[in-house]
Amino acid sequence: MSRAPLAPYPHLRPRRLRQADWIRRLVRESTVSPADLIWSMVVHDGPDAEIPIAAMPGTSRLSVARAAAAAKEARALGIPAIAVFPYIDGEKKDARGSSAADPDGLIARAVKAMKDAAPEVGIMCDVALDPFTDHGHDGLLEGGRILNDPTIERLVEQGLMQARAGCDILAPSDMMDGRVGALRAALEAEGHQDVMIMAYAAKYASAFYGPYREAIGTAVALQGDKKTYQMDPGNTEEALREVAMDIAEGADMVMVKPGMPYLDIVRRVVEAFSMPTFAFQVSGEYAMIMAAAQNGWIDEERAILESLTSFKRAGCAGIISYFAPRAARLLGA
Repeated sequence: MSRAPLAPYPHLRPRRLRQADWIRRLVRESTVSPADLIWSMVVHDGPDAEIPIAAMPGTSRLSVARAAAAAKEARALGIPAIAVFPYIDGEKKDARGSSAADPDGLIARAVKAMKDAAPEVGIMCDVALDPFTDHGHDGLLEGGRILNDPTIERLVEQGLMQARAGCDILAPSDMMDGRVGALRAALEAEGHQDVMIMAYAAKYASAFYGPYREAIGTAVALQGDKKTYQMDPGNTEEALREVAMDIAEGADMVMVKPGMPYLDIVRRVVEAFSMPTFAFQVSGEYAMIMAAAQNGWIDEERAILESLTSFKRAGCAGIISYFAPRAARLLGA
């Protein structure tokens, strides 16, 4: 993009536009509002309303009843959607993740409860087997290898269960090849044509997922790593190919994960495809900000809002974040 030549100093003094709060607000290029946020939430199947997550200070696993109340809270705060993730008891896990498609399981009941409590709030469900498998992987495991096509069959079963329960957005995070197309075809065939798909299109094999794995109970179970299906952190062009494939297969929205370490990927995706593009401010990003704030090393509130602004500046349509309710309150203050 060509730019007009700039006037020399002192005719141009950039600080003129920074001298007072009113003018800074008037010329601000990127802003965050509660409408930009998706609340990332972990639910559990026990009687306790909230169970604190040690690795994520200020965040808890919520019971189904508490999640329903949280949906009402999201509505009041102006948060458009909630992304729900399950903590599954170990005795309910097996090698095939059989409970992932249980129509009476935790996710089905949580979705129904939240939609009954606040039907105006969108609910997004994770389509992946890792919370339900005893080995902690997102797919079926055989001889140390993740099976792509048999995994897709299980993911379709899981996604259809979620759609039947009232889920508005399916978000496949497994990174199996071809799963978006399979999910779209299954949704259309069963009459769920209005259910959206937000593809975890560029999901990297990242060190920043650690606290989340504690939150959903897979940290101990995970055997090996996920590098054969999640992306190499050194790759950019591969991300564009992954996004292109998911769009071609029927994704309505795409996502980059993690968030702040991959804002360059966000920008390239936005510029290349002009599709609604989201980023996930993952558990490790949340934990770092909270740990530094609790040690007095950074200003917590400013760091939360500044980090979220970085996503909008990069071009995100919205941000999935554990900070969503806190940020919405700060933005409404």
